[in-house]
Amino acid sequence: MTIKVLAFAGSPRRNGNSETLLDWILASMAEDPEVSIQKVPLTEANINICRGCNACEKLNKCVQRDGMDVYHDKIIEADCIILSSPIYCMGIAALPKALIDRAQVFRSRKYVLKLPVIPPERKGKRLGVFLASAGQTWSYVFDAAVPSVKCFYHVIDIKNEDISYLMINGVDEKGAIERHPTAKADATKLGKTVIAELKKRLVT
Repeated sequence: MTIKVLAFAGSPRRNGNSETLLDWILASMAEDPEVSIQKVPLTEANINICRGCNACEKLNKCVQRDGMDVYHDKIIEADCIILSSPIYCMGIAALPKALIDRAQVFRSRKYVLKLPVIPPERKGKRLGVFLASAGQTWSYVFDAAVPSVKCFYHVIDIKNEDISYLMINGVDEKGAIERHPTAKADATKLGKTVIAELKKRLVT
């Protein structure tokens, strides 16, 4: 059994705090030989913004030809989809928001065309993970990002209860997360927990 993990690094700043958090969880997952990981920096993914044309409601695909041609199928095929993002101006950063908006094609397939997004036998067997970092220490700094994340996972048939979150605030400058007292341990633990849960789901 191979567990497919697809991970999107959403920051425009490579190797910053949110991507470091992502790398920690991926390193934990990679310790299992049955796990196959693809990490995608969205800075290199060539995913354009959604044009809002609604053509996908008739065509069952986007009219744009860009990086989403590749990642559309990979999102469907993955057992676990991880999205990481810094928080900018109290919300999710632009690159992961573009990815989320382009998931409109899955929304059209599911609710307008009444077609399956994934095969019925895979429903309830996939997991999502959202990782985020923020410079502010406000308790509500992640509140605006979470609904967008839930929407993304919902349209690709991952339920709210199947999404895990690790969101670290108070880490502003690059590398600050390295000094956080629990972030690395929490990411390592979450990676192992997610893989263990996927193994249980995929054998049934």
